[in-house]
Amino acid sequence: MSKLIFPPLQVPTLEIVGSSDRIPVQRVFCVGRNYEDHAKEMGQVVDREEPFYFTKSPDTVVPTGSTIPYAPGTTNYHYEFELVIVIGADAFRCPKEEALSKIFGYACGLDMTRRDLQLSRRAKQLPWDLGKDVEQSAPISPVVPAAQFKDPSKGRIEMRQNGVQKQNADLSLLIWSVPEIINHLSGFYHLRPGDVIFTGTPAGVGAVQPGDVLEGSIEGIGELKITIGKAE
Repeated sequence: MSKLIFPPLQVPTLEIVGSSDRIPVQRVFCVGRNYEDHAKEMGQVVDREEPFYFTKSPDTVVPTGSTIPYAPGTTNYHYEFELVIVIGADAFRCPKEEALSKIFGYACGLDMTRRDLQLSRRAKQLPWDLGKDVEQSAPISPVVPAAQFKDPSKGRIEMRQNGVQKQNADLSLLIWSVPEIINHLSGFYHLRPGDVIFTGTPAGVGAVQPGDVLEGSIEGIGELKITIGKAE
């Protein structure tokens, strides 16, 4: 009888607010340039024809309260605070009108980014993997069930670095709304329970240093806090 010659990676899980159950993370999708002011601060023009995406490995996910290392291979490690969608039902070619029914819940998330590597690859029209798919680069807060956060079209989103506010916007400023994201992405993937979608970050992104504390919140969802550890 055949056997696995290496132990499989442990599937990361997400805490659920008000429950002892947990959500296994399947895939992590991220929407790029989904706030106009952030696109501008990155020197880009918003593409309003359709959303675009990049991915992170599931094992980049870590819980709130974590201390995450300053990523290797970069001298310009950035925070990007975002609304996170957690899929709770199969969705393929899902109409916008049905999209919210496919969501299990919502969370706060950080898309930590090797900005220097992202920009150098972007300039050469190369993939962003080294800039975005970084170990321990996707902290996610406990998930609020969708029944407790029924309207993801509005709500204050903000983030503080060492107590100083750096990002401050509203979910109403998303270029592609939550239903539009699910409608579009499900045209290319069979979305399934446990898939996670980062919806994009507002303006105000910036660099971190070892010892920094990042605290973010989204109105109606909760808070996320991490500490940047030493470089490995």
